[in-house]
Amino acid sequence: MLEPLGLFVAGILAWMGDVSLFAARAIRDALRPPFELREVGRQLFDVGWRSLPLVATSGFAVGIVLSMHTRASLERFGAESLIPAGLGIAMIAETGPLITGLLVSGRVGAGIGAEIGAMKVTEQIDAIEASAVDSFKYLAVTRILACVLALPLLTVVMDFAGIFGGFVAETLVSGMSLTLYVRQSFAYIAFSDFVPATLKTAVFGFIIAVVSSYLGFTTSQGTEGVGRASTRSVVFASILIILADVILVRLIFFFYPQAVGA
Repeated sequence: MLEPLGLFVAGILAWMGDVSLFAARAIRDALRPPFELREVGRQLFDVGWRSLPLVATSGFAVGIVLSMHTRASLERFGAESLIPAGLGIAMIAETGPLITGLLVSGRVGAGIGAEIGAMKVTEQIDAIEASAVDSFKYLAVTRILACVLALPLLTVVMDFAGIFGGFVAETLVSGMSLTLYVRQSFAYIAFSDFVPATLKTAVFGFIIAVVSSYLGFTTSQGTEGVGRASTRSVVFASILIILADVILVRLIFFFYPQAVGA
């Protein structure tokens, strides 16, 4: 019984080591010319702009749901006036960044894994190499940079869409004005709450792109392998995002002890 468990653990550690070496190579190559700025821009458009409707719609819906749940809880204590502040803190400090990471993991991670995987099994990557182009830099590094840059921007959209959704839900119940709602939402939010929580999503973007690109580059077994790479990209990236979030939150509280909840 212990032998299969040991092999399983060894397999996980070996996979993590390979992904870590892949990530280290990506960081090294990202700092070396040529920088493939045109391809980075194209990937940034695909990752950021095309994810915008999904993120904004999801944020709006999450804001409405959080507002309803917050009202149901605070009404018991006669603290309805704290609803905007509670929702603002929840969205900016944790809900917005984490949901954005998971949404982009589902949309972009699967796409990267499937796209690079398909290129791998159809030998398009070999054709790129034959054209004297660094396939790793062109396919992996550009997508990693795009995800790192896009995630914080998408998180800001998620945060404000959620706050606006909370306003819509609240104004339908209490008739609160937008000016008053915004003022109360940001009354207890400081620099140490907004910036670190938003910038940590750059790490989420790095995880999504690295894991998805690695699985794409190591795809085998034809079209079946492409589907497997797409599915694993979402699953592994989502798990690593949640685990990284635990560590990053602890680090934020360590460096910014005045942050909300610390």
